[in-house]
Amino acid sequence: MTTATAPHRLWRNTRYLTWLVSDTSKGLASALSGFAIPLLALIVTDDPAQAGIIAGAGLVARLLTTLVGGVLADRHRRVVLMLIGSLLGIALAAAFTLLAGADALTFAALFTINLLLAARSGLFDVAGESALKELVPDDAMGRAQAANQGRDAALQLAGGPLGGVLLGVGGWLVGLVMTLCHLIAAGTAWVLVRGGSRTTRENGDAQTDARRVAPEHAADAAGDPGFRSGVHELGEAFRWLLSRPDLGGVLAITTIVNLGFNAAITTTIYALQQAGHSELLIGALSAGVGAVMLVGAVIAPLLVPRIGAGILTITALAVVAVATVVLSWVVEPWAIIAVLGTAVLLVPALNAGMMGYFMVATPSHLLGRANSAAGVLGMGAMPLGPLIAGFGLAWVGRQNTILVCAALCAIAVVLAIGNRALRALPVEARWAEHARRYEA
Repeated sequence: MTTATAPHRLWRNTRYLTWLVSDTSKGLASALSGFAIPLLALIVTDDPAQAGIIAGAGLVARLLTTLVGGVLADRHRRVVLMLIGSLLGIALAAAFTLLAGADALTFAALFTINLLLAARSGLFDVAGESALKELVPDDAMGRAQAANQGRDAALQLAGGPLGGVLLGVGGWLVGLVMTLCHLIAAGTAWVLVRGGSRTTRENGDAQTDARRVAPEHAADAAGDPGFRSGVHELGEAFRWLLSRPDLGGVLAITTIVNLGFNAAITTTIYALQQAGHSELLIGALSAGVGAVMLVGAVIAPLLVPRIGAGILTITALAVVAVATVVLSWVVEPWAIIAVLGTAVLLVPALNAGMMGYFMVATPSHLLGRANSAAGVLGMGAMPLGPLIAGFGLAWVGRQNTILVCAALCAIAVVLAIGNRALRALPVEARWAEHARRYEA
């Protein structure tokens, strides 16, 4: 006899909550390193161009290793990869702490540690992102992504001031807190690994909490003669992604707006530091933006079920483009916070809609590689952001550099308006039905 099942209650899903603690701890460590290393590079070198080189090289390393991370995530248990990544994070954060305590953070040391931290993220963060589909059903994915957006906003809200306070004491304290964060991430990942073979019952629904290696790749993981090269597996993901008008066509737009807006923010931060503002004030700016994003994350669950993901995306991109133009004219910290806050208000709803639809539309066995392919295609130009900021400040100044960034954002808006597949993306309740239209 068929019985109706109750809606999935996300906050009673203990496996999801454990994953959230692990991913949040890792995210805080990344937020601290992302805040501290660029500022330490500026302090050590007193050269925005050299700071841009350090940040840009880290982004390149992350993008390249993300491709390998996608293959790993589809071949092996994703929660095990989460644990391994956290253990490596402990080692790297501890090394950063020792270097900072010994006053040995030279340009070469910062370049190397940032490269290694970025490579760790690329290799193992994809597994953590992909594991979410194994812990949350499709009918709760939009709410899970909205919750993640709120979490990310809270990290930004806390990460800036916390990073500023810690860095005011010394880089060693930043490293120590990063190490503690990775320890928490490793401990909770271990709980997921140990519970992976159990089947639990939540809200009356029987579900397996952690998926083993996808059947399609079981032979690969076991070293069977049917092993396919990583390059071939990545090619499969890229071909699948680019063959989907509802997904592939959006990536060029994402690439352009990510480059423009992130380069504008980096330019603003570099300019504030060069003007003599303290790390604490720069952290407060990040907190102000995070506070607005937290508000945006609160309203995101109200917007995603009611407004099509395509319309939300176009609207949010237009707001970002206009705000970036205004940013080029304001220099006072309070005005910068107001402008950037306006720019990011709708970003959590945009991300919840696009990322939620992506998770629903992508088959589980392909999700790791599809995530890495989308990340590379959507963020492939981001390593240019710190370089644009650093060399732009040195060559043409703050205002002209941000206006170049604003032009990139405006191009993304024009492309989004002209993209029929993007405009057609529906509200959350119709994601699964809409995605099936594009299945072969």
